[in-house]
Amino acid sequence: MRKILQRGAEAVIYLEGNKVIKDRIKKTYRNAELDDRIRRLRTRSEKKLLEKAKKIINAPDPFPSEEFNIIEMPFIKGKKLSDNLDNFSLDKQKSICRKIGESTAKLHENNIIHGDLTTSNMILKNNEIFFVDFGLGFISPKQEDKAVDIHLLKEALEARHFKNWENLFNEFLKGYRTYREHNKVLEQLKKVEARGRYRH
Repeated sequence: MRKILQRGAEAVIYLEGNKVIKDRIKKTYRNAELDDRIRRLRTRSEKKLLEKAKKIINAPDPFPSEEFNIIEMPFIKGKKLSDNLDNFSLDKQKSICRKIGESTAKLHENNIIHGDLTTSNMILKNNEIFFVDFGLGFISPKQEDKAVDIHLLKEALEARHFKNWENLFNEFLKGYRTYREHNKVLEQLKKVEARGRYRH
């Protein structure tokens, strides 16, 4: 029995038993052959990213699959952080955000950009943080890309967890500073934010 967990613009995510299936949606406005190729490339890219991330942080480990547009992975039974972070004590929230910073540091150390670094894509299980949905992720050594990753998280904290967001972001930074190049990325973050202010 399949149950829809989430339906987005790019994919539908199903739960089937203890397995999560991410199925990339066909785009009927695109040429069918081109659409197949794009979906195949994006699925393969995300799968490789997950396999790489799984070796260094908590992330789902994809199962082998013959279907080119599908990623199958174990269901992580835990609490979605976007819905639950605010319910914890401030000390626990801070501890969680420090762990998020440490995990992000490990990804960036390996030039993995998550691409959608928000609490909606994080699950708390047994006091550990799991990062999910690398659909917008990619490999890049650029400080700019790493800074944008952090900017996304900062915006998510401010929008979704506004009551304590400054405290929480400072805890994230404590964890992130375990990354050797953190100074360069955080300098770049200032430039990213300055550009954002200028645009508004």
